[in-house]
Amino acid sequence: MTTDTTNTDALIIGAGPCGIFQVFELGLLGIKCHVLDSLPVVGGQCAELYPDKPIYDIPGIPECSGEELIEALMKQIEPFDATVHLNEEVTELSPQEDGSFIVRTAKDNTFHTKTVIVAGGVGSFQPRKVRLNGLEDFEATSVHYRVRNPEQFAGQDIVILGGGDSALDWAVALAEDAKSMTIVHRRPEFRGAQATVDQLMALCDAGKARFVEGKISAFAGDGKNLTSVSIAANSGDEVELPVDALMAFFGLAPKLGPIADWGLDLNRKTVNVDTEKFETNIPGIFAIGDINYYPGKKKLILSGFHEAALAAFAAKALIEPGKKVHLQYTTTSPVMHERLGIETEN
Repeated sequence: MTTDTTNTDALIIGAGPCGIFQVFELGLLGIKCHVLDSLPVVGGQCAELYPDKPIYDIPGIPECSGEELIEALMKQIEPFDATVHLNEEVTELSPQEDGSFIVRTAKDNTFHTKTVIVAGGVGSFQPRKVRLNGLEDFEATSVHYRVRNPEQFAGQDIVILGGGDSALDWAVALAEDAKSMTIVHRRPEFRGAQATVDQLMALCDAGKARFVEGKISAFAGDGKNLTSVSIAANSGDEVELPVDALMAFFGLAPKLGPIADWGLDLNRKTVNVDTEKFETNIPGIFAIGDINYYPGKKKLILSGFHEAALAAFAAKALIEPGKKVHLQYTTTSPVMHERLGIETEN
């Protein structure tokens, strides 16, 4: 074992809501862990697909946004000092003779762990890109598949491609401060929320935005930045638009990536697990959330929370073999209060 290897009892792959809650469930049982995620921020699908959209089916929370849910989960795990490694894509997982695992990442970081919990949603997410040769040369400057800093687009000519919630939300959010805003979609019907469609149409009526029905067909640039794009309109016209920022929101393509090569029992793009421990066919590797499959599986966040609880107990039994794992309640257990940093009255 090299000196730069990180040793841990549990390694969670995926920092979405289920992966974060897995930290909590492990922490209650006294298990320290590390978390890896290929994305640059925590939150998984919540952060990437609907950070501002309301969620209504989290028990005890009548309504919260995806971002608010992630913030609450991150606060909940603060007592457990888990280390989260972002922009870290797992490239290799090697079982060891003693039942542990060596996990390596694309950044050449190595982890030696007793258990692995895969909570990677439906795999790593990659944005679906515009299929136009040469456009990738402008991804560092003018072409955007995510928005991290909305303020940078103030005063710019913006063209947004797409007809879903992300395209509509950003068109509405950025239109007021943009020099010009054009949204391009291949058909007149949008896939996003009707309330947002109504907002966009109101901006179009007020001259603050424009809708072009069609698809991008060509582009021009000065070598570093885009200067214009051509839209093949459904009317038969070719519409040329000035552009400083071209944004494409065609959704995210889930990819299993290296997970497909780990010897796991796969069911299309999911991993088969049991419903007692949510363990895979490889002892010591668990899968929770949208990545797993079992009869009756429902891809809900609340289902993933339940799976995380049972996986934690099973992982505890492997990490400390022969030691009985007692069920204790956070309401009354002094041990749980101590782990949570709660002072109890004598």
